[in-house]
Amino acid sequence: MRLGSVVAAVPLAVYAVAWGWTALGRGVPAVDDHPGQLYRLIHVITLGPAPWHWNPGWWAGYPELQYYPPLFFYLGYALHWLALGLTSPGTLYLILVWLVFLLPGAGTYALLTRVLGSGWAALPAAFLTLVISAGSRSGAEEGLRWGLVAARLGWALLPLLALALLPWLEGRARPRAVPALLLAAVILAHPAHGAMAVLLVALAGALAPAPRRRALVSTAVVIALGLGVAAFWLLPLVAHLVVGSPMALPLAWADASLAGLAAAFASRPLLLLLLALNLGGGLAVTMGLRPPRSFLWLQAVAVAIVVATLLDALLAEPAGLHWLPADRLVDSVILALLLGASVSVTAVLRVGIARYGWHPPWAAAGIAITLGLAAGVFLSAPTAMSREPTVSLWPRIKDWPTMESVINGYRFDPLWDALRRAPIGRVLFLRSSVPLEFGRDWWREHSHMPALTPTIAGRWIIGGTFTHPSPVAGYFYSGLRDGPAALRAPIRQLAEQRDSVSLFGRELERLEPAEFTRLAGQLRVSTVVALDEDVPRLRFLTSPEWGAPTRLGAFLLFTSRTPRSLARALGRGRYVVSLSNPEAGWVSTGLAWSPLWRARIPGGPIATRPGELGLLEVEAPASPGLEVTLHHRPGVAESAGALVSLAAAGVLLLGRGWLDRRLA
Repeated sequence: MRLGSVVAAVPLAVYAVAWGWTALGRGVPAVDDHPGQLYRLIHVITLGPAPWHWNPGWWAGYPELQYYPPLFFYLGYALHWLALGLTSPGTLYLILVWLVFLLPGAGTYALLTRVLGSGWAALPAAFLTLVISAGSRSGAEEGLRWGLVAARLGWALLPLLALALLPWLEGRARPRAVPALLLAAVILAHPAHGAMAVLLVALAGALAPAPRRRALVSTAVVIALGLGVAAFWLLPLVAHLVVGSPMALPLAWADASLAGLAAAFASRPLLLLLLALNLGGGLAVTMGLRPPRSFLWLQAVAVAIVVATLLDALLAEPAGLHWLPADRLVDSVILALLLGASVSVTAVLRVGIARYGWHPPWAAAGIAITLGLAAGVFLSAPTAMSREPTVSLWPRIKDWPTMESVINGYRFDPLWDALRRAPIGRVLFLRSSVPLEFGRDWWREHSHMPALTPTIAGRWIIGGTFTHPSPVAGYFYSGLRDGPAALRAPIRQLAEQRDSVSLFGRELERLEPAEFTRLAGQLRVSTVVALDEDVPRLRFLTSPEWGAPTRLGAFLLFTSRTPRSLARALGRGRYVVSLSNPEAGWVSTGLAWSPLWRARIPGGPIATRPGELGLLEVEAPASPGLEVTLHHRPGVAESAGALVSLAAAGVLLLGRGWLDRRLA
C-alpha cells in the first residue's frame, strides 16, 4: 500500500477506534442478542466445533450450530486454543465483537483504495460501511449493537472476497485458493450473503480478460470449491431443511414483499441517493466514458444483486420459500450500492479532471469525502418509519450497557443461585428478555440475559432467548392451533412481541391453569420465572401445583410441587432417560426430536419419532423402570458433507499445481 493510502487511512482508523472504545470499552455488551451469542461461543468451547453436537440447554435441546452459521464461533474457538484456554469466553467474545465492528470499514477501504487508486477517494464508502445502519441486519445498529454478529461478519468478508478477485479480473493471476476459501467463509458466516459472494465470482469471471472457456471453467471451479469447503455445514443443513424432516422453522417475521422493500428504501434518503449515484454511473458508461474493468465489475454486481433481490421478492416469497427471503438480501444490496456509487462518482469526476484540468488529483477525493460526510450528518437521524438511524455517527454510552451492569441491576446472581436449588426439571422463562428501559412497547431496549442460565446456573431452560427456529420454540410461540403442521410453519412474530402476551399460542388471560400444568409437565418444567410487571396475567399459575411465588428483586419464581425427571448426560451427545412405561408403545423422553437420535435399551436399538410437541418419542416395551440410552451422532448427510469438505480442502491445499494446469 502506498504512503498516501496509509495517511488517508489514519482519520478513519482514529475515528473507528474512538467509536469502538466508546461503545465497547467498558465490557461485553448486553443489549438484545449478545448474551445468547456468548452462549453459542461457550457451546463451541465446551462441546467442540462439530455442527451436530447436541446442546441440551435451550428448548429441550438443539444441535445449535447445525442451524445457525458457525464461523463467528469457530473464530472464537480458534482464539480459545491460541490462548491455551486461559482467556475467559467473555473476553474472547469481546475481541470478536471488535473484529466484526472494524472489519467492514477496513475491508471496504482496502478494496476501494486498490480499485480507485486513492485512499482519499475510498474514505466515504469505508466510513459509511463502518457506521451505516439503515435497517440492515449487518449494520452498526442491528449487526453490532443488537448482536447480530454473524450477519455483520459475513457482510465484512464480501469486500475481502472482491479484493482477492481483483488480480484475476486484471488478468494478472489465475484464481487460486483464497477466493474459494473466502466464498466458503461468507457462507459459513451467514448464507444470506452467499448470493452476492457468488455474483462477485461469476461476474469477475465474465469480465476477466481471458479466453471465454477458461474463464467459465475458472468461475465454476472457484464456486464449486467454495461450496465444497462449506459442505460439512451446508450439505446437512440443506438435507434436513429440504429433503428430510424440518428441524429449523423459517424466521419470516419481516416484510420481504416488493412493497415492503420499496417502503424501506423510500424511508431512507441515503439509500435512494446511493441508488441514484449507481444509475448515474451506469448512464455515464453508456455515454462512452469507458471506465476500468474493475469499475464495470462493481457496477455490474450492484445491478445483479438488486435484480436478484427483486426476483426473490416477486417469486420466492409468494411461493412460500422463506429460507432466503428478500429482506435478508438487503444487506448485500446496501453494500453493493456503496461500492457501485464510489466507482460511479470516481469515474465521472475523473472525466471532469481530464477535461477541465482539475488539479491536484485529490480534488475529486475532496468532493467525494464532502458528499459522504454531508450524507452521514444530514441523513443520520431516525426516520418516521423506524427508530433506527440511517447512519450511527456516534454511540451513546447509555445504549451500550455491559453484561456486568445488567446482571447487577437485575440481581441475576441471586436468581441463578435460587435456580440451582430449585426442584429438578427445566426452567420456563415467561419472557424472552428483561427490559432495560421503562415502557410497554415490545421493541423497548432489552437484553436476553436469561439465555445464559444453562451455563451459569446449570439449569436447562424454555424461553428466555431471542426468536429461535427450533420446532419446540415454534410450539412455545404459536401452539398447535392449526394441528401438528404448525410445527413446520414460519415464525412470523418476534419473541419479544409475545412476551407477557401469549404462551403456547394462547393469550395469557385465556390460558387455563390445568392446561398450563399439563403442557409444563410434558416439557419437564418444574420452575417458572416471571417479572413483577407480569402479575396481572399470571392466573394460569394459580393452581395448587405451583403454590405461592418467591420474589427475588424484579423476578417471581413459581416452583412445581412435582419434580420433573430429565435425561442424564453420559458424555458429549449421549444421555440416559429413565422411563416408567406400564404398557408397550410410544413414550416421550423429554428431549427435543432430531433425525440424528439413536435409541437403545439393553435388548437392542428401538425406534424413534417426533412427538406432538416436537419432543423425541421412543417405542419402548412395557417396563416399570426402563433405561434408554440416547446417542446424537452424525448421519449420512453429515458424513457426506465432511467428506466433500475434506476433498475440496485437499484440492486447494495439495492440488494447486494440477488446478493451475487445468485452468491454463
